[in-house]
Amino acid sequence: MSDNNHKVETFSHERIETSNFLMIALILIVVAVGGLVEIVPLFFQHSTTQPVAGLKPYTPLQLTGRDIYLREGCYGCHSQMVRPLRAETLRYGHYSVAGEFVYDHPFQWGSKRTGPDLARVGGRYSDEWHRIHLNNPRDLVPESNMPAYSWLEGARLKPEEAAPKMRALRMLGVPYTDADIAGAAGQLEGKTEMDAVVAYLQVLGTSVK
Repeated sequence: MSDNNHKVETFSHERIETSNFLMIALILIVVAVGGLVEIVPLFFQHSTTQPVAGLKPYTPLQLTGRDIYLREGCYGCHSQMVRPLRAETLRYGHYSVAGEFVYDHPFQWGSKRTGPDLARVGGRYSDEWHRIHLNNPRDLVPESNMPAYSWLEGARLKPEEAAPKMRALRMLGVPYTDADIAGAAGQLEGKTEMDAVVAYLQVLGTSVK
């Protein structure tokens, strides 16, 4: 009886190991199950699905600044995640928590740091400092290899683009009201892309102290 079981087991292993299709299919099943076991519980944890106390959705200007931040690829060099390590918290402040980013679609945690982490940059410098830095980083940080974004100062925003973005985000759970959406265009009138990016940078990390 045991010999028969051994023969069946050997045959099964040989069949799997000699069939590329079967091996790939089984690997995909195992990876899918493992991924679901790790990911699905996060959708039901309060700490990952509920906003931290005091968190507010981005204003139209901040939201537009975030879109410009993504458009210019700033996330390629700057993370927005302070890790729960002593060296991290001493330099950047309180470690990042998921509840800070429930209104971000997608969030910008990241890991690469050619430049410093920006998770807690809000309020650390003045608006004027950010403007000078974006216009020519080396005016403030001589060793910086960050490119200049001087054209942002002359690029006017398009107010009519704000409301559709906010409606889309509301469908994803961001609590924008009808009044927020109706007044969005007015808040962008006469503003530049530089104004928007500075507004976005100045709000980063301000919900957690």
